[in-house]
Amino acid sequence: MLPVSGHVVMVTIHALAATIWVGGQLTLAALVPALRRAAPEAPRAAARRFGTVAWLAYAVLVATGIGNMSSEWAEASPQFRTTLMVKIGVVAASGVAAFVHGRARTPRGLAVSGALSALTAVLALFLGVVLGVSRTD
Repeated sequence: MLPVSGHVVMVTIHALAATIWVGGQLTLAALVPALRRAAPEAPRAAARRFGTVAWLAYAVLVATGIGNMSSEWAEASPQFRTTLMVKIGVVAASGVAAFVHGRARTPRGLAVSGALSALTAVLALFLGVVLGVSRTD
């Protein structure tokens, strides 16, 4: 069996938090129409409950991302560093869009900020995979 290092544990926690942040947003978006049909107030209640878990996952993502970044930065190529900086910007944009979404009051504001948060979350996930795969190439 291969050894399990602290780095592997940190990357696993990072991936779990990303699963919650990204997958949760997509799942909740898919459930909103059914929740709305069941009870008009249900989407808001579900979103508030998800927000508790999602923001904890986002905080874990940032913390483990910093840990992962600090262990990689010294040996990283300029291309890796550039991709990482773009990812950090996209992660920040996802958090800002989610924050705005939580405060939006119009259907259009909810739709635009929710879509931006989900889109940037998926893009951050993609860039994380690009960075992870680049370590093994």
